[in-house]
Amino acid sequence: MSIKKEGSPAYSKEEDHVEFTSDQALIARLRRKIDLRLIPLLSLMYLFSFLDRVNIGNAKVAGLEKDIGLTPQEYSWALSIFFIGYIIAETPSQMLLKKVGPRKWISLCMFIWGTLTMLLAACNTAASLYATRFFLGIFEAALFPGAIFTLTLFYARREQALRNGLFFSTATMAGAFGGVFAYGIARMEGVRGLHGWQWIFILEGLPTVLFSFVTFRLLPDSPATASFLTAEEQDLCTRRLNADAGPATQTNFSWKQFRDVFVDWKVYMHMFPYILTMTPLYALALFMPTIVRGFNYDALTSQLMTAPAYAVACLCTVLAALSSDRHAERGLHYAIPTLVGVVGYILLIVTEHKSAAVRYIALTITVSGVFSSVPSMTSWISSNFGGQTKRAVAIGLIVSFGNCGGLISGYVYKEDQYTRGHAISLAMLSVGVVLILLLKYLYIRENRRRRNLTPEQFEKEASGEELCDWHPSWVYIS
Repeated sequence: MSIKKEGSPAYSKEEDHVEFTSDQALIARLRRKIDLRLIPLLSLMYLFSFLDRVNIGNAKVAGLEKDIGLTPQEYSWALSIFFIGYIIAETPSQMLLKKVGPRKWISLCMFIWGTLTMLLAACNTAASLYATRFFLGIFEAALFPGAIFTLTLFYARREQALRNGLFFSTATMAGAFGGVFAYGIARMEGVRGLHGWQWIFILEGLPTVLFSFVTFRLLPDSPATASFLTAEEQDLCTRRLNADAGPATQTNFSWKQFRDVFVDWKVYMHMFPYILTMTPLYALALFMPTIVRGFNYDALTSQLMTAPAYAVACLCTVLAALSSDRHAERGLHYAIPTLVGVVGYILLIVTEHKSAAVRYIALTITVSGVFSSVPSMTSWISSNFGGQTKRAVAIGLIVSFGNCGGLISGYVYKEDQYTRGHAISLAMLSVGVVLILLLKYLYIRENRRRRNLTPEQFEKEASGEELCDWHPSWVYIS
């Protein structure tokens, strides 16, 4: 990682911050091997997770509200209570993942949340729906921050956006696949005496339960214990990641790193853009079938018509992530898609009385912008916290705060008041763009300050234990 400067040990410049230098063909083969194991696995896990989280929107269109007698307020509370459990569990879950390892912890949580999804079919009161959704949130909290952290154990900082994008793009695939799947399942109304919405929960929860056993068998805990790598590949992977980490190579659980998270300004600067992005994202994911139905489609067709918009968003997400890694840049790759989302919401508002086709194009632009901002957003977080404990806890804390947006999202849209919801989301994303650009400026300024330290200043700032990314030779990715 580090480039020497006369008089300053291990002094580095942002443009010189390169990964471990070895046989690049060998490294490329190692990356491909890790990609083939991790990316399909994490992608399928997140696909099932996102389906199980938002399929209540499809269930609503299929008759959930009417059949168990939910009021609109009770339905909104059922959406939000998931995120109460999610927020409570996120940081503790990350600590357990660090201690137990991703393979055991994520697999166990996956089995439980899949079972809970199936049990949603048995809910016949608002109270039972609340309780099940609350515990669903607790156990789903393990996956998203856990997957982000797991990727940091195998990839250099400048390789993480694309991998985050590939696995997160399955959230958009979940929207497309979930809509088509729900369209077919809803036609099972009355089969074995069950409603179509009950079959949605059963048939979307069962694959999660089954896949948890695959996860337990195949998900690695770290390069050093990855059985699919040879001993030489394990060593190469460990050495190149240590070189990339520079002064932040600590791997053991550390209470000092845990405490440092709470006094690090970067944590709080990442929190607010995150929540301002995730609130519109969850609102779209939860209300997409309802919004599309407002374009004068019938209930079944509105399920199906969510798919094309999500398919376009999936492509945009991968392309944005690829560009972010190729240019080793995060801030603009977060801000520009967010601006696209802003434009999309403006179009949704001004085309309120236009044809369904025009409004659908506006919705597709919105979904593409909001979802494609996420890979750069998450990899920006994981790339700029050094030390495994600090990184794990920081990811958990930021994602936990951001998912407070899930609590809000259930109240963003109200029946037949879609313009109000669009305006709320537009305001959030607009403020988010300003904060993203401010954070990018602060990272650039801090890197410049560190480059200009005198040898004496460098030595003073480099003294101390477990400095991680506070070490002056650490270079932030802006």
